[in-house]
Amino acid sequence: MRIGELSARTGVSRRMLRYYEDQGLLVSSRSPSGQRHYEDAHVERVRLVQAFLAAGMSSGTIAEMVPCMAEPSRRGARRALAVMDHERARLSSAMDGLTAARSALDQLIEVNRTYLAEPHLSELPDGTP
Repeated sequence: MRIGELSARTGVSRRMLRYYEDQGLLVSSRSPSGQRHYEDAHVERVRLVQAFLAAGMSSGTIAEMVPCMAEPSRRGARRALAVMDHERARLSSAMDGLTAARSALDQLIEVNRTYLAEPHLSELPDGTP
């Protein structure tokens, strides 16, 4: 199938499919005129790439798992699992950092609310600053 059909079957734009190819996530064969040609198995590959992207993985990290996707094996599956475990730890760390940042922001918001609720000497008797 050509790139337009792969795009239609997967819901992924032609531009993104070309990007996947540039990143080594997808490999097409070429016609004598240079047109990309894909097999039915590429539909599943694109869906798998989309699932990994939705899980927060970068295209570079997904590329590390391409050999396992191309030729599944126990060794490849162990490698892919190690990559996914690493990505999960990275995401957990990022989430912890965001949670800490949100807590710090909550504290600053509360300080500001408290400040606004207290009368201040610089205010006029009618409550205007």
